[in-house]
Amino acid sequence: MRQNGHAGNPDAGIKILFAFENPLPSAEADAEVFITTARYLARLTSRARLHVPMRDRASCATLAEATGLDIVRAWAPASPAALRHLMCGLTIVCRGAFRQADLVYTRNLWIAWMAIRFGQRVVFDHYRPWPDQIPPLRRWLHRLMNHPRFILHICHSDYTRRKYLELGVPAAKLRCIHNGFEPGRLDAIPAPAIARQALSIPATARTIVYTGRINQKKGLDVVIEAARLLPDRLFILVGSYGEGPIEEKARLLPNVRIVPFQPSEALGQYVAAADILLVPPSLQPLTRFGSTVLPLKLFFYLASGRPILAGKTPDVQEILRHEENAYLCQPDSPQALADAVRRLTDDPTLCARLAEAAQAESRTLTWEARATRIMTAISERLAAAPDPVERWKTPQWRQYRHQSWRWLQHLIRTGSPILPPSGS
Repeated sequence: MRQNGHAGNPDAGIKILFAFENPLPSAEADAEVFITTARYLARLTSRARLHVPMRDRASCATLAEATGLDIVRAWAPASPAALRHLMCGLTIVCRGAFRQADLVYTRNLWIAWMAIRFGQRVVFDHYRPWPDQIPPLRRWLHRLMNHPRFILHICHSDYTRRKYLELGVPAAKLRCIHNGFEPGRLDAIPAPAIARQALSIPATARTIVYTGRINQKKGLDVVIEAARLLPDRLFILVGSYGEGPIEEKARLLPNVRIVPFQPSEALGQYVAAADILLVPPSLQPLTRFGSTVLPLKLFFYLASGRPILAGKTPDVQEILRHEENAYLCQPDSPQALADAVRRLTDDPTLCARLAEAAQAESRTLTWEARATRIMTAISERLAAAPDPVERWKTPQWRQYRHQSWRWLQHLIRTGSPILPPSGS
C-alpha cells in the first residue's frame, strides 16, 4: 500500500500510469482525447506507461511506436465489453507499473475506485456530469472524489465542473480544461479552389460543411430541415457509417451530400471547401442523449480560418461568442438555422471577421497547451494540503432521492441509463 503524499519534488518529474479500458487504435472521440492527452503529458513526465487491453504483443509494439508510450498489456479479454472493463480494474492493481507510478490517470470510474482502494493516487479525466446523468451514483461519487488520494478531476466543460461542485466535491479538485487540436492538421488544408475542384463542388456553390459522426444523437435533424428551406445552398455532412435515419432523409434532398467517414488527414479538403463550418445547433445531444462535451471538431474548426455556425447551447457558449468568434442561433429551430446560413453566406465581411477572431483564439487551445495546463494542475494538487470533506446536508439528500427516483422511472420507460436534465 502507498502512503499519502508525493515522494520527491513534483516538478522534478512525475511517473504516470495511463489506464484506458478499450482496445486501440480506435476512431472514437474518447480514445482520441485520452491518447492524445497522454502523448503530450508523457513529454512532461519522467516516465509514462499506458495500461490498455490489446490483442497481442505485436499490436502492443505497433501502438507503442504510434504513441511513444510504454505499453502495459492489460489482463483483460477483448470482449464482452463489460467483462473487459471489469478485468481492467481488477488486474491493474497487480501490475508492477501500478506500484511504480506516482499516480493513475484514467477516464474510468471503476479503475479510479480500484486504484484508490489499493493505495494509489488518481487523476480522472472525463466529460460527462455523472451525478446528474446516473443519480444513484451520487453518494458513491461524493465519497470517491472526496478521498485524499483522488487528487484531481479534469472536466472538459464548465457545465460538467459545476455539476460536481453541486455534488460537494471541493473546488480545488475540479478543473475545467478544454480539449484541443493538432496544429499539424492545418498543413493538410489546401486552398479553397483546389479543395472544391477535388471534391467536385461548383466554385460558386455556397457550401455548409459538418464533420463528425452522422447519427440522430448529433442533432442533425434540424440541419436536414434547414437544408429543405435552402435549396440553393449545398450542405455536406461528412462522417456516415452506413444507412441510418439521417442518410434516409438526406436522400430526398438534392442539396444535401452525405460523405462516408473520413480519416483526419482527409478532412482538410472538406474544411477548405466550406463557406461555413457547422456545429449542429441543437439541445438534443444534451437533453435527450446526455452528451454535454464540447464537440472535438470545434477546436479544429476554430483554427481552420473558416466561420463557425453553432447553437446557443450551454457547452458551446463556453468557447463561442455570438458575432465575436462565431455566429450562434436559436437551437432546434430549422428556420433560425436557415436565417443564420443566409446571413453568413450573404456577408463575406462578417465571415472573414469571425474566422480571423476564432483563429487567433485557437492558438491557446492546442493539445500541447492542454497538457501543460493539466501538468500544472497535477503538480499543484500533489503539493497541496488535504481538502476538508463537505458533508451532505438535507437538500443534497433530498435531491439524491428525488433524482434517483426520476432515473429509475426513466430507465424503465426508455431503457436508457442516462437521465436527461430536469425539464427537458
